[in-house]
Amino acid sequence: MGLFARNKKIKKQKSKLRESIESLLVAILAVLILRSAVVQAYHVPTGSMKSTVLIGDFLLVNKFIYGARTPDSIPFLNYQLPHLVFPALKDPEPGEIVVFKYPPEPTIDYVKRCIASGGQIVEIKNGDVFIDGKPEGEKRFLRKQYDAEEQRQVLFYEITKENGKRYVIRHYENHNMANENYGPAKVADNQYFMMGDNRDNSSDSRFWGFVPRENVVGEAMLIYWSWNKFLPLYKLQQKIRWNRIGSFLE
Repeated sequence: MGLFARNKKIKKQKSKLRESIESLLVAILAVLILRSAVVQAYHVPTGSMKSTVLIGDFLLVNKFIYGARTPDSIPFLNYQLPHLVFPALKDPEPGEIVVFKYPPEPTIDYVKRCIASGGQIVEIKNGDVFIDGKPEGEKRFLRKQYDAEEQRQVLFYEITKENGKRYVIRHYENHNMANENYGPAKVADNQYFMMGDNRDNSSDSRFWGFVPRENVVGEAMLIYWSWNKFLPLYKLQQKIRWNRIGSFLE
């Protein structure tokens, strides 16, 4: 093979390598754009949203619906970046499960249920939530069940809102509900009152205040993976919660 042919072959190989690298970079860029603007995966490390969202659930969150934003922080670093927020299709509504930036520490994402929005009055009396003087929804007792993780008997209730939306909340059986009182407090304009469905074990707006609109990240849509972190790996078949994978959130 002549020198010219050999150089031509090397250039061709370099060209293919360059094309492959460029294609990979474009794919990575597309994923990053998709992740930052449309949909993102989240891992749930706490039980504040039990039993709707469990510890070990992995969620897909629709970031586009409440207004996509450009990246606003550097991964793994406690550093905020200037960012842009695009027009939203809608604002969070009471009853929806929302991912937002924790107001005292915006680099941390929380997932809670939106209970009330700006202008509404929230009051909690003996553990029951009232919005503008009315119950958050029709409350129906479902069952009593022992929670091995929290080592407590838990009472489950179904809440049905006026618009037909339903969700399940929890209270500990031995919890003194007479101490569960809040407000009345008017939610500030352009802000939201968030609570966990695990009502007696949730750090939420009762304790650290309202969530500003600019902190809202997206709506939790789907559980794409779930496993029980408390079971050892050799119990893999039981560790994976097959019945939760692919479940849409309510």
